[in-house]
Amino acid sequence: MATSTVENYLKAILRLQEGKEVATVGRVAEELGVTPGTVTTMMRNLSDDGLIDYIPRKGLKLRPAGKKAALRVVRRHRLIELFLVEVMELDWSEVHDEAEILEHVVSTRLVDRMDEMLGHPTHDPHGDPIPGKDGKMPLTSMQSLSTAEPGRYRIARVSDEDSNLLEWLDGKGLQIGENVELQRPDAAAGMLELKRSTGGTVQMGDAVAGSIFVELIS
Repeated sequence: MATSTVENYLKAILRLQEGKEVATVGRVAEELGVTPGTVTTMMRNLSDDGLIDYIPRKGLKLRPAGKKAALRVVRRHRLIELFLVEVMELDWSEVHDEAEILEHVVSTRLVDRMDEMLGHPTHDPHGDPIPGKDGKMPLTSMQSLSTAEPGRYRIARVSDEDSNLLEWLDGKGLQIGENVELQRPDAAAGMLELKRSTGGTVQMGDAVAGSIFVELIS
């Protein structure tokens, strides 16, 4: 069984590889808050274990076994988050840190039971897709609000790593699944406005919008 440290590395590499073919030692170090030298040592170990392909000074990527292990951790994390929100009634702004701890200690049997109790969900409370037991990730087509053109969208996902952002969204009443119309009344200042289907508007800067992901409504 992989240690929590190994699982954190694999999960970080998976996240960095999204939309890219390879990750780098520097980006992994930045993601995990460790030195590049520490990452280099771990990359050699993971390579020896057949979990990654690693070429010094070039880059690294998950091998099938490494990707499978990373997706297992992601599945545990996201099911735990949803269980804490739906069953234990914790706020979505406080479950990420709890799940970061629990994802390394809960058994597969317990995770499968959570999955069953929750009705085999496809997404966590923040809109992130939950990998299936078969290791497959549901396909999604999202873009951040900061890069979206004016138009009609559905809020599909928000970053779960900033509790202040989630509390801000709560204060504005914005929810996953809500339909909005994006307008840019002051694009030069990096400001955008969401016109809500329920009435009213919400204004935000591109810094906040970069952590909110949407799907285009055709």
